[in-house]
Amino acid sequence: MSKPFSLPMPPAPDTPRKPFAARGSRVNRCSGCLMAKAFCICDLRPENISCRAQVWLMMHPEEIYKPTNTGRLLADCLPQTQVFYWYRTNPDPKLLALLDDEQYQPFIIFPDDMDDYAHRVVSFEPERTKSPEKIPVFIILDGTWRQARRIFRKSPYLDNLPVLPLKTDRLTRYALRKPASDQHLCTVEVGIELLKQAGESDAADAVENYFAAFNRRYAESRGLREEVEARLNR
Repeated sequence: MSKPFSLPMPPAPDTPRKPFAARGSRVNRCSGCLMAKAFCICDLRPENISCRAQVWLMMHPEEIYKPTNTGRLLADCLPQTQVFYWYRTNPDPKLLALLDDEQYQPFIIFPDDMDDYAHRVVSFEPERTKSPEKIPVFIILDGTWRQARRIFRKSPYLDNLPVLPLKTDRLTRYALRKPASDQHLCTVEVGIELLKQAGESDAADAVENYFAAFNRRYAESRGLREEVEARLNR
């Protein structure tokens, strides 16, 4: 089995940060999936998934330290996933180059709830993602809702990208962090729904199964199995 995706280390932040000391920071974890070693899911990770659409994660740097981050699940399953850390004054040169690459059609995933960017909002057209000229790319802002809004508002190099709001009836099945609303999906769930809408059903199913395994094993490590099972059965 090939090695799981390894998140690149972020560049040094503009200002020093306090050492990471969140709950679970002292757990002896698998270096691959970051689960507690007794609950490792590396053996359940799917391989050789065919998927033309790509996911690029713009990750707030604090997310790298959270074992409950689900963006990494997309990267584990879909080898073409790109991860970029966001710093307001220091955009990633690789991301800027990719945004200028004519082979890609990037969409930034964000709600259509403000008038000032309404002219950029597009509806989802499956045929658009199947154009032979362009590879569809879903740019997902990976962080808290407050962090995601800041990334969206403070990244001028994203200002000309079409905004694609996610339209889905899905309720979150993620039980490891408490959302403000059941309509608020975690990062991997956003990716799964986008893959479904892009016609990438096999890839969506593979990621969904891996997410379910992550949810269950993490719940077992925390004694939350019943709550997770209730959400997974929605």
